[in-house]
Amino acid sequence: MRTLRFLLGDQLTRRIATLTDLDPDHDVVLLVEVRAEATYVRHHKQKIAFLFSAMRHFAAELEAEGVRVDYVRLDDSANTGSFTGELMRAIARHEPDRVVVTEPGEWRVWEMMQAWRDDAAVPVQIRDDNRFLCPRADFAAWAGDRRSLRMETFYRGMRRRTGLLMDGGEPTGGRWNFDAENRKGLPKGHALPERVGFPPDAVTREVIVLVEAAFADHFGATEAFAWPVTRADALAAFRDFLAVGLPHFGDYQDAMRTGAPFLYHALISPALNAGLLTPEEVCRAAERAYREGAAPLHCVEGFIRQILGWREYVRGLYWARMPDYAGSNALEATRDLPWFYWSGETEMNCLAQSIADTRAHAYAHHIQRLMVTGNFALLAGIAPAQVEEWYLVVYADAYEWVELPNVHGMVLWADGGVMGSKPYAASGAYINRMSDYCRGCAYDVSKRTGPTACPFNALYWNFLITHADRLSGNPRLAMPYRNLARLDPSLRAEIQAQAARFLDGLAAPSSPVQGALDLTPPPPRRRAPARRKAPRATKASRP
Repeated sequence: MRTLRFLLGDQLTRRIATLTDLDPDHDVVLLVEVRAEATYVRHHKQKIAFLFSAMRHFAAELEAEGVRVDYVRLDDSANTGSFTGELMRAIARHEPDRVVVTEPGEWRVWEMMQAWRDDAAVPVQIRDDNRFLCPRADFAAWAGDRRSLRMETFYRGMRRRTGLLMDGGEPTGGRWNFDAENRKGLPKGHALPERVGFPPDAVTREVIVLVEAAFADHFGATEAFAWPVTRADALAAFRDFLAVGLPHFGDYQDAMRTGAPFLYHALISPALNAGLLTPEEVCRAAERAYREGAAPLHCVEGFIRQILGWREYVRGLYWARMPDYAGSNALEATRDLPWFYWSGETEMNCLAQSIADTRAHAYAHHIQRLMVTGNFALLAGIAPAQVEEWYLVVYADAYEWVELPNVHGMVLWADGGVMGSKPYAASGAYINRMSDYCRGCAYDVSKRTGPTACPFNALYWNFLITHADRLSGNPRLAMPYRNLARLDPSLRAEIQAQAARFLDGLAAPSSPVQGALDLTPPPPRRRAPARRKAPRATKASRP
């Protein structure tokens, strides 16, 4: 049987279900660079460059094994620009007996695949994605018809299922979760380690030139590109994390510092989400680090919780609740996304720093995403679809299966509590506690009102007032609402007026030089209404 094995650009592992029964004597592996996938949202230039380079390196590795690879480049004059068009051309070229693919990470591609089954001249087999530790069907069975789905319950089940950080039937150390020990700010003068980076090799340089020419109007810069684009490099990056990051990751995973976007974070999510690493291997390696005394338990547990718990959970939730999940808007947020999310031009230093890091590296760690850019969007009432599109555009690790639940449920509480028991709303005090951003800001984090007051403060209290009917009975918000009740009515009115003035000003240009960036913000992405060779590693202060 001649089989055409179609690999998507985020399925770059020899272990993928598509390739498990590969017959090099008869089969062809198809990989394609298509414009539609780079532009359905205008992805960060580094994300496109990362994926195209990783795809080309992976194809070369397969060919070195003796596998026949049909690789369609973006600039191929016959390229139709879409998955469907390139699959149909490949079927005509190779005349296979069947096509084998692995299920995708996004609903829109899943629907595409259903059409392939109907339209292709040969059978199309869609296999389960075996890179995850919890199959979609297992998560759906666990979720059932529950109104809310709590990650902690799921995470404990996955610990039992995998045996990770388990001693017999009990969690290692007697506790499931060490999150309380994972919330420290960086001490003043704390020296951060240098992190391993991967200068672009000839393949990546060629891709960057292509991306800069073909996607000139996309968000982001490519000058600082240093992502690993092969499995060998991804493993080198992960080993670097185990050595210099993991021993302090738990302590400082929520910390932020000006000019230090990476800190102790693993920086493996682009490689992990593209298939260059697997979740099980990184979790087992982290556990070994603890068992061998190379990293403390609270740091290892915090890392494993993000992979085994959170990553598997959001993927399961996405598939269990789509396509309707994206349509909810529990807090009725409708404001347009401010221009500064694209330009970084804002006097709020925390936002300016986080957006500048994102523009330069296609990366920001989870607290910058949740408690800076995300917190502002929540408090300002930005329309969920616009915020979700921004997150999907700007990060190298963003695919809808991971981006949508994180933003829709965790960041914006747009699902009304399916994912999180309360909105993650915070004033400027939280950002001040976890970062040095406030020290370099034009605003005063200690003030609630007045021309120099931190906008987060008035927006936070205004958020509580605006949504009191819905949120005041939430037990996890009892203390904030008690504090709100103590405010003098005149101060409440002043806070609301301050918030209104600030929000009204978001619609106006913040400076006359925004156009100097030559960047037009992408138009909102419409959802269907009812459905909706390897370079040497060098030490560098970059991923």
